[in-house]
Amino acid sequence: MVTEKEKMLKGLLYNPSDPDIRNEFIEAKRKVRLFNNTNEDELELRTSILKSILGSMGKNAYIEPPFRCDYGKNIHVGDYFYANYNCVILDAVPIHIGSYVLLGPNVGIYPINHPIDKDIRKIWVEYGQSIRIEDNVWIGGHVVINGGVTIGQGSIIGSGSVVTRDIPENVIAAGNPCKVIRKITEEDKKFWENRYNLER
Repeated sequence: MVTEKEKMLKGLLYNPSDPDIRNEFIEAKRKVRLFNNTNEDELELRTSILKSILGSMGKNAYIEPPFRCDYGKNIHVGDYFYANYNCVILDAVPIHIGSYVLLGPNVGIYPINHPIDKDIRKIWVEYGQSIRIEDNVWIGGHVVINGGVTIGQGSIIGSGSVVTRDIPENVIAAGNPCKVIRKITEEDKKFWENRYNLER
């Protein structure tokens, strides 16, 4: 027999009030509260608590408190990942975030969906769709990323965007719904290398 937790992780309809799921939810909330109540000079403690929350965490990854998640164990982040204030990740399903990914303040990663039919919705079941953010992505402030989305490596998502479908690699995309504005080119690279060298 398939458990409610197995259904949850597979993206099937599941009951979030199942005791096993609920216990993991409560435990994650306890750890998140401890993390959010650390002081600014307690970097080692913050890192230790964060490692106990997340499923996996690369080197020099950092999340600025306050942070919110549902379970934590289903979140996987790479090296030099950075999330600014008020990051929310509802991780009933796996969330994979690559290396050198930057999240602006108030970014919401929301893979959870509820049935369209109102009567099924009243049963209090839900389902998730995994999200993947590849390496070297920059997500602007107040961006919402919905379930089932992949954001390709090197891309930039403009502030306030709502990402409802896949975004290819090496593009600038923005809007509600989020759409590709243009490719990131060699001219961009030259411009920023020149500016960096001039302003050093």
